Amino acid sequence: MIQHEAGEPGGLIPVVSYARTSEDDRQRDGHGVRFQLLINERTARDHGCVVITAYSDNGCSASKEGVARPGFDRLIADLVRGRTDSGQRIEGVVCVADDRLYRRAEDLTRFLAALTSSPGRIHLDQEGVRDPYSQEGLMQAVRSLDAAVTETRIRSRRLSNWHWARAVEGVPHSGPRPFGWLEDRITLHADEADLVARAIGERISGKAVRAIARDWCELGITGTRGGRPNGQTVTQIITAPRVCGYRANRGELLMAPETGAPVLGQWEPIVPPEDWQAVCATFSPGSLFMHRGSGAPRRTGIPRPAPRHLGTGFLRCGARRADGTRCGGAMCVQKGRSKQSPYVYACCGCGHCSISGPLADTALERLLFDEGPEQARLSENTRHRWQHDDMSLQEKRKIVASAFVHCVIRPGVKGQHSWDFSRVEPVWR
Repeated sequence: MIQHEAGEPGGLIPVVSYARTSEDDRQRDGHGVRFQLLINERTARDHGCVVITAYSDNGCSASKEGVARPGFDRLIADLVRGRTDSGQRIEGVVCVADDRLYRRAEDLTRFLAALTSSPGRIHLDQEGVRDPYSQEGLMQAVRSLDAAVTETRIRSRRLSNWHWARAVEGVPHSGPRPFGWLEDRITLHADEADLVARAIGERISGKAVRAIARDWCELGITGTRGGRPNGQTVTQIITAPRVCGYRANRGELLMAPETGAPVLGQWEPIVPPEDWQAVCATFSPGSLFMHRGSGAPRRTGIPRPAPRHLGTGFLRCGARRADGTRCGGAMCVQKGRSKQSPYVYACCGCGHCSISGPLADTALERLLFDEGPEQARLSENTRHRWQHDDMSLQEKRKIVASAFVHCVIRPGVKGQHSWDFSRVEPVWR
């Protein structure tokens, strides 16, 4: 039998309490962990112990890899140290059940190693006192882990089947309402649906999604969670199969077993299927909603397209914000509106700075050839190969990367039509 010193008044054994809930989405008041901590205090009193401090993780899964549990981490650290922050000695842990502490073998290993790092400690739950040093105590912990893992698998399978059955019946997704529909997820939101339909038409006609996102921002449009639209969110919205009435589940378009035709949802579509297929065809496979939606399997092995312009990735926005600070956002390539500038570099962040693509690329070459510091200038052989098209774009970009950290693009002057190479300010390595 484990012996304990009378470290607390009345000879009570000082223990720490831990509580955890997986979800707190409805009330968001932490009542679950609060109730568990109350039960832990009662359990401690019933077994001659006293809770000296408590740790909790509200709305934290213990079965998913990579989920941060600050309360559990502090518990482990204090067990290893042997004392709480206030200096009180720890002689045991109390919790409602083992699955509150661990649902993965890694967490069980961490917990047992920390708990048994000092002799004479106990582990309490509603079943009673457990000796974590004995073989029976270890076997009980392993049995609890097996039960938790089995329960997690059964619950995951049950939930997956439930979502699949709802999807086959065409029931809308749960969660936040999709952009373009009202809260019932069935009736169209007139203004948003019109924006989506217009964006699909513009994208099919060749307009960049960043330009569409910028138009939405200028109109004051926000997403259903309050965020500002960007190229990625616009892409997901206009390539989602729900825009034409199709139902998807976990990144796959659902087909009716009887007919082999796509399952139709119960909601009102925004565009016909042929428009959805046409807009999807304007994107590379890795960008489509079907490979980016919640629960969708990630596409791997898709090669990223090589940059087609010299300055891609090297230019930063030099526009000033309202508070006087410099934007510093990356400049992205967009389609230009003139023969002299068939492409432009525009800020992906503030959208208040752009420069002719050929102007910026020529400015980079001038800096490398004539205007840069002596140690950064190209050799005659390299210059000859560069100027006589005996060098690939990727080789040129490697030279640029070796010479510049980046280049800052100052905003242009309205109405000035001549090229101002001084707008490109280099930051040399």
